[in-house]
Amino acid sequence: MTATRKVIALESRLKGCRNVITLGARPNFSEYSKEEASLIRNAGKIYYPTTFYADLFDSIGKKTFPSYHTYKCVQDKIKQTAVFNLLEIPHPATRVYYGRRCREKIICDFDFPFIAKVPRGSAMGTGVFLIKSRNDLEEYLNETSPAYIQEYIKADRDIRVVVIGKRVVHAYWRIAAPGEFRSNVAKGGSVELYHVPDEALELALYTAGKCGWDDVGIDIINTGGQYYVLEANMKYGKEGFRKAGIDYIKLMENMIERGEI
Repeated sequence: MTATRKVIALESRLKGCRNVITLGARPNFSEYSKEEASLIRNAGKIYYPTTFYADLFDSIGKKTFPSYHTYKCVQDKIKQTAVFNLLEIPHPATRVYYGRRCREKIICDFDFPFIAKVPRGSAMGTGVFLIKSRNDLEEYLNETSPAYIQEYIKADRDIRVVVIGKRVVHAYWRIAAPGEFRSNVAKGGSVELYHVPDEALELALYTAGKCGWDDVGIDIINTGGQYYVLEANMKYGKEGFRKAGIDYIKLMENMIERGEI
């Protein structure tokens, strides 16, 4: 019986995969044992290396999964918006404002209500605000800089499309809870598995490919028949997989075994 080929991972996302040796993410490379350091040095690819090590591995030409490009945009909405605009990927009107005197410019550029977000480090709907008035804007600006402002597209649902490697592995609708403008499951949203339009799947796959992202949950909204990419989530949750009865660990084991990732 042929022994299972094992790959090396640092972060714990693949812990439980039979074909993955998870070493843990150490802040100092010197903390790895001689044997662990050798495994890292000799691996053709490192899985889930963390943002810190992805940068270092890229600099020495070592491949990673997710890709270096994927890590460059983790929880950074400013970079994501910039790359969407650069690549002409449909994206709600969005602007970033610096400085304490930006409130009048924001009001000039956007009509109430609009969306304001904490531009870096936020996830699962945290740090996303519906700004309905000057008072709301003032409270947001007192807490957040720079200001990340986006047009509000009124909808009670959006689509999460998960792309791993070069294919869509799962897609589902996220329905906002009553009275909630955010559809995130962490904010009370529900997962619905009815048909996801091909246009949304194609847009997600196109976006991931053009941006160089190979492990990402892309959020898409439809308004008036037009699909827009809201943002990309490189640390997406697995509730949608559980709801669909998809064994995420088995999925990743098989993709590694087949050389898809």
